[in-house]
Amino acid sequence: MDFGAWTMRMSPATFEEEIGSGTRYGFGSNWLRYLDLVDETRIERAMADLRTALQVESLRGKTFLDIGSGSGLSSLAASRLGATVISFDYDTNSVQATNLLRTRFAAEGDSWTVRQGSVLDPQFMGELPPADVVYSWGVLHHTGSMYTAISMAADKVRTGGLFCLALYRRTVFCELWKVEKRLFSRAPEMLRQILRTAWIAKTRLSFALKRRDFAQMVREYGRNSNGRGMDYYRDVDDWLGGYPYESITPADCRAYVQSLGFELVRESILGEGISWALASGCDEWLFRHKW
Repeated sequence: MDFGAWTMRMSPATFEEEIGSGTRYGFGSNWLRYLDLVDETRIERAMADLRTALQVESLRGKTFLDIGSGSGLSSLAASRLGATVISFDYDTNSVQATNLLRTRFAAEGDSWTVRQGSVLDPQFMGELPPADVVYSWGVLHHTGSMYTAISMAADKVRTGGLFCLALYRRTVFCELWKVEKRLFSRAPEMLRQILRTAWIAKTRLSFALKRRDFAQMVREYGRNSNGRGMDYYRDVDDWLGGYPYESITPADCRAYVQSLGFELVRESILGEGISWALASGCDEWLFRHKW
């Protein structure tokens, strides 16, 4: 792959115009609905998962940049682990959700700043200081210019710092998923509900065929090792509506980030080979800046 061929592509449209035209899914509206479910159990789960993802016990004395903060839960987890946090998101409602979560759960006198901005905006990114940890879970593939977004995010990692990201796995169905996600983002609520119902019914059937308890999975979703404190039904909307949508193979992700001056520390991937060719989900990566 010719990584040098990927160049900056910034949309002239505002966030509100993109939502109105259906060229972008409104993640933030989904996260605002999720906030009512956040409690100390979910926060503890998010903190445990962040420790695992970063291979640390504490972030005391570290700076943490959360790119695409969404609900703000990962930023809150980093703050509770002792980090000085800067969170930002392109989505106006996500910024609101992060601010609301900070108000409700952050410690008094914490060092946590919330901003609105785009990882693809060179001026905005240039205003941000380098961080010990740059974290972007399931975000950069929704920018419309994934490789540029990865490069811009990686550029904010200080020498010796950590870059943690999760990206959708490329599969044989990715082009079909792109069509579905664009449809969901443009659809009226009635059609969205039909798509949600069909997806959940498909999942229920899959669980029944495998003799697994669907209801138990939903109850424990935010507490298991894959839930990251999230909610199953909010994640259904997040998956169905995640547009723009891009994906990447593990080999291409490793090669591209390493070409930016990083070494691989840890990976948590869906698996590789024919048996995983149809899988949908995110691979998670932890790199260290070595230059």
